[in-house]
Amino acid sequence: MPENFVIIIPQYNDWEALNLLITKINTDLNPSVLKNASILVVDDCSAKDRTEPFVPFGGKAIQVLRLYRNLGHQKAIAIGLSYVAENINCDKVVVMDADGEDAPSDINKLVARSLEVPGKIIFAQRNKRTENFLFRFFYVIYKSVFKLLTGKVITFGNFSIIPQNRLQNLVRVSEIWNNYPGGIIKSRIPYDSVLTDRATRLAGESKMNFVSLVLHGLSAISVLVDTTAVRILIFSMFMSGLAFAFIGIILFLKLIGNATPGWASTLGSTLIILMLQSFLISLFLVFMVLQYRSQQHFIPAIHYRDFVEKVDTIN
Repeated sequence: MPENFVIIIPQYNDWEALNLLITKINTDLNPSVLKNASILVVDDCSAKDRTEPFVPFGGKAIQVLRLYRNLGHQKAIAIGLSYVAENINCDKVVVMDADGEDAPSDINKLVARSLEVPGKIIFAQRNKRTENFLFRFFYVIYKSVFKLLTGKVITFGNFSIIPQNRLQNLVRVSEIWNNYPGGIIKSRIPYDSVLTDRATRLAGESKMNFVSLVLHGLSAISVLVDTTAVRILIFSMFMSGLAFAFIGIILFLKLIGNATPGWASTLGSTLIILMLQSFLISLFLVFMVLQYRSQQHFIPAIHYRDFVEKVDTIN
């Protein structure tokens, strides 16, 4: 029996690119997948109304889920997943961007890999990016900082395919509200990846800039903040050990009379102050994380309805 697919596409003011993307989906998607696929557009409360009708879709139907307010890309994905999990009977869900940088032809790779490893979420791992050098440079820094603070490696974004049984698990992971791939890493839901090249934007200008990249990186790290806090505390303790060693050296130099007058006391007191500050800040962060873990969290599967204004079926 053929599998049914839902393609979730969050968008904000990207109607032109979205229409071009649907055209590419019609031409690039495997026909056996296309005829059993539906599209769910999550309109993140766009400031611009759709002026042109959607191009004819070769699959089953297009639905537009409009939100009451602009929540951002990650939350729009979480709401779309939650809506599908509760209201649409399907076998697999594809998440992709509306701008065309996620190539529809790569959905075929995701589907093929999903058949090889059923029960896993499959991500599109970027083999080649098309952004400018500065963006790629800071993206490498982001991945390095993410690994340093969390101990995890992140080489993928939102473009992915989710089997139905994992979808029901995923929409009950509160962390996807802040960061979809980070939430999956945190939840320990099994996942895999396939290599893909990032395509170019179909229309309009990219909304991802340096500030957006920093915010995206911080949201991903915040999902794993408990691990991050502990690693920062361990690093702080290590630096405190080094500070104690330097203080010991300073005292030794002071005792043998090789220290400049006033130098030993000034440097020693400075090291002690910095050591105490870093340790107390790290300890405070750990206690904040422990308090956060004891609180009731936002569950997308339960709370997503508060943000859904309406759902329109186009065809």
